[in-house]
Order: sequence, then structure tokens, then C-alpha cells
Amino acid sequence: MTRRAFLGAAAGLPLSLATGCRGRQAFSGYAFVANQEGRAIAAVDLGVFAVAKHIPLDGNPAAVVASPVSSRIYALTPDNGRLHEIATEKLALVRSVSVARRAQTMRLAPNGQTMYVLCADPRKLVAVSMISLKPEWTAPLAGEPFDFDLSADGNSIAVSYGAEGWLQFLDVAARGTGPRIDLGAEAGILRFQGDSTQLIAANPGERMLNIYQTGSGRLVSKLPLSLRPDRFCFNADGGQLFVTGEGMDAVVVVYPYFTPQIGETVLAGHAPGAMAASPDFLFVANSKSRDVSILDAASKKVVAVAPAGTNPAFITITPDGQYALVLNQDSGDMGVIWIPGVTRSVARSRDRTAALFTMIPVGSKPVSAAVVRV
Repeated sequence: MTRRAFLGAAAGLPLSLATGCRGRQAFSGYAFVANQEGRAIAAVDLGVFAVAKHIPLDGNPAAVVASPVSSRIYALTPDNGRLHEIATEKLALVRSVSVARRAQTMRLAPNGQTMYVLCADPRKLVAVSMISLKPEWTAPLAGEPFDFDLSADGNSIAVSYGAEGWLQFLDVAARGTGPRIDLGAEAGILRFQGDSTQLIAANPGERMLNIYQTGSGRLVSKLPLSLRPDRFCFNADGGQLFVTGEGMDAVVVVYPYFTPQIGETVLAGHAPGAMAASPDFLFVANSKSRDVSILDAASKKVVAVAPAGTNPAFITITPDGQYALVLNQDSGDMGVIWIPGVTRSVARSRDRTAALFTMIPVGSKPVSAAVVRV
């Protein structure tokens, strides 16, 4: 018996799960899960599919991201405005810094050198050095921020101001404000395109996507939707944007490049919400029906449905493309879907049911996860 098989058996897993039989391959790494109500990060060993350690934090973590250049994980506790650094090799908290009294969310620069934190009290954007874990510079914000995004080239930041109905560009090099744009309605989530040339802004009140030219803020296009744009998910190459939200049990497929346009609207379960894309599939969490709809990336059709726990609200894909990890907020567990098994189940079965590989208890209200290799 291998060491991982032994550890898996000790954790109560069937030997078949621990050893990865029937074509399954163990992933050498961890999923770091933010347990919002548990005030901790659960480190899940994906080689044996069991929690290796709970790492306590001072605050309620709402987001966690992995550094692309170091063996570090960063967690944000918005309720007290603190940023925490976790060493993956030690599975331990090593540093923390206070950036505000209350924070919103964070974005890590593509080069892994700077973390940008959107803060609500006081209203500001803080750039934190990942070397010193201290603030490098701060940009004041003129309103109550709702969301923000950082362009892939690391040069531009966009901030939306929710009910105030406007958004703003920030120039990273100048560390100053850029054009302010009045949407004339509620401003929602924001995402830059992969080439950094355009910004996609949700206009929830009018069920619209507004697309702007980065930097100048020039309006490129307005795309009407059949639902409220509450959540975005790009496919691997950024050529397709998937949108879910209140108003329709569907996923809207958007083609944002060249002439932005709506591709199609696909029925995808009951109250579809969080999404994650692998090269072959789109995984869509359905909170009310406690399952995950799996859409074929090419045909945009639902090819399988996998059961989940109570209130699945976050999905991520492991870097090797083998597993989709589904966080269930209310039942406090993580469902694991073996992605190659989806193709096999579709080919062999007519009921379109994809089995969960396993279910792992992780803590109280898991809301976000980041996966790293070791």
C-alpha cells in the first residue's frame, strides 16, 4: 500500500479513492478553502481527499487566492479588513496585515508582486507589496465601492459604485484616478477581457452588459440580456463569457471580442449561479436543486447533472483539469467531480447523471477555494 493510500484509508476513504483506480489520478496538492463562519482556512489534501489541517484566522475569510510565483496563499477577512499570508509547505499562517476597518474583495497582480484590496471603510483601494506585506500606495474612492477588477497586463483597474450608478478607471502606473463613467443605472460586477483592451460592466437594473474601451472609457457596445447579470465566468481562452443571474434558469453565452454579441441562452438547471470552466465543460451550480449542471463546451448543451450538497455556491477546477471542486455553503462540505468520468458517463448512460467522486466535510460556510500543487 502506498503512503497516500494508507493516509486515505486512515481518513476513512475507500481504497479505490485513495489509490485513484479506474483511471483516476491523485492530484499532488491542496485545496485551501475559506470557511467564512468557521474563521479558518481548511487545507484539503487532494491526494487523499481529506482535510489535513484547519488554519485559524483572526476574522471571517471571504476570499482566498494562490500566488503564481511563490508557495503562498492569501486570505481576506473583510469584516476586520485584514490580509493573511499562509505558507503552503507549513500549512500555517505566517503573516497578516491590516489594510482597513472593512474590506470588500481583492485581486492579485499577474506577476504576483502586488495585492490590490478594495476597501469600504474607509473608502479606498490599497496596493499591498507581497514582499513586505505592507501597503505601498493608496487611492481614495469617491463613493461606496461594489466591485473591481485588474486588467491582465496589470496596468488598469476599474471600480464599480453599485447603487450610485457609475464606474471609474484607475491608472496603476500613475496611481491615480482616470475617467468616471455614469451608467445611468445600478453598476454591478466588472471584468476586463483577457487582452486588457475592453472592460465588461454589468448593468443589473437594466439587465444589460456595457462594454467600454480600457483607459478612455469609450462605450463600445450595450448588450441586452434575458436575466440579471449577477455572475461572470470566462472560458479558458477568454473567447466566451458565461453569465448567470436572477430572472431565468439559464446561462447566457456572450462573445466579447471583435463585435461583442450574445451567442445563445441555454437552460441550465434551477437557479443557476456560480460557474467554472474546464476546456471541455462548463460547470454550473444550482443552489435550489442542490446539483451541478454540466454543459458541453462545444455544443452548449447540458450533458450531465451531478448531485451536490446544500447550497452549492462556488466551483473551481484543479490545475490538471481532473477535478471540479464544489463548495456547499449550508452543508459545509466540498463535492468532488471527476471530470474524465463525465465524458464516460455521458457515453454510457441515458439518464445524464454524473456521480460525485467523493464528498469532504470542510467547515462552516465554505465560500471560496484556491488550489496549489506541492
